[in-house]
Parts: sequence; C-alpha cells; structure tokens
Amino acid sequence: MTALRVLTVDDSRTILAMLHHTLSNAGFEVFQAEDGQQGLDLLRTQKVDIVITDINMPIMDGIEFIKAVRASGDFQSLPMLILTTETSQDKRDQGKAAGGTGWIVKPFDPDKLISVIHRVVH
Repeated sequence: MTALRVLTVDDSRTILAMLHHTLSNAGFEVFQAEDGQQGLDLLRTQKVDIVITDINMPIMDGIEFIKAVRASGDFQSLPMLILTTETSQDKRDQGKAAGGTGWIVKPFDPDKLISVIHRVVH
C-alpha cells in the first residue's frame, strides 16, 4: 500500500516541523509550503491525498488558498483540513464556505490529527 501524500501549508516553521514529524512518523509522505501561493505551486507538480492549511499566512491566506484550489476542476474532492488558532464561528463559516473539509484548532493532538486524516481520506 502506498503512503498517503499530505501537503501542509503554514507560515510557522515550528508548526511545519511538528506536522512533518507527526505525519512522517505515521507513515505519510509529506510536502510542505509556507503560504498559499507555494501550496498552489506544489499542487501543480505533486499529487496529494489531503491538504492541511493554516488560515493566517502572508501572500495568500488559507481561505484564499482553499478557494483557489477549489476553483481548479482537478481538486473538487480533495480533502482540505484547516489547522489554525482561529476559533471564531465567523472564520469557521468562511473556511467551510471556501470549501474546507474540517477544522482543527492549534495546538493539535497528533493522534487526533492522524485519526481525522484517515477519516476524511478513506
């Protein structure tokens, strides 16, 4: 069985490192970007099974990133989890309206994150 391929998008190198550690130890192949534009660029060259994105990022934030991904016909069914410190219902509504699949508040629990990934990909 091939490893699930995960794209993580976050401007925090600490969060990216934590995600890489958690996901690679769980057997996932991990690709990383530091903003939405880098994430879009990676999606053009790498096939992934799921995206995990922050909301608050420079250049292109997570909401804009999700909208841009969903605007491409190739990624209508790609699961996109939002991993953020944001807790307001307004932000959650924006994320869902943009096409986000799920919402996880930082700091994340590694086991719960892995469980959610398996639930939305399979």
